[in-house]
Amino acid sequence: MRNILYDEETGRNLSREIQLQRLYRVMEEELTELEQKTLEAYYFEELRISEIARRRGVHRSTVHRTLHRAEQKLRRFLKY
Repeated sequence: MRNILYDEETGRNLSREIQLQRLYRVMEEELTELEQKTLEAYYFEELRISEIARRRGVHRSTVHRTLHRAEQKLRRFLKY
């Protein structure tokens, strides 16, 4: 798959706005709904893994694995 955060003309000098747009696009297109919600809860709502697990009624390790998979996907698609 093509790296959507890399622009051959501008290279790594993409503006913060463009980087965020591409981050959200990757989240929408490449992550499952559960992975998206887990990332949003952890990073944007700043909830702890234990709190996310409690709200979902699952073990902390389940949330941790979901978060880890989502982060790996983001790294893969946002890597230069």
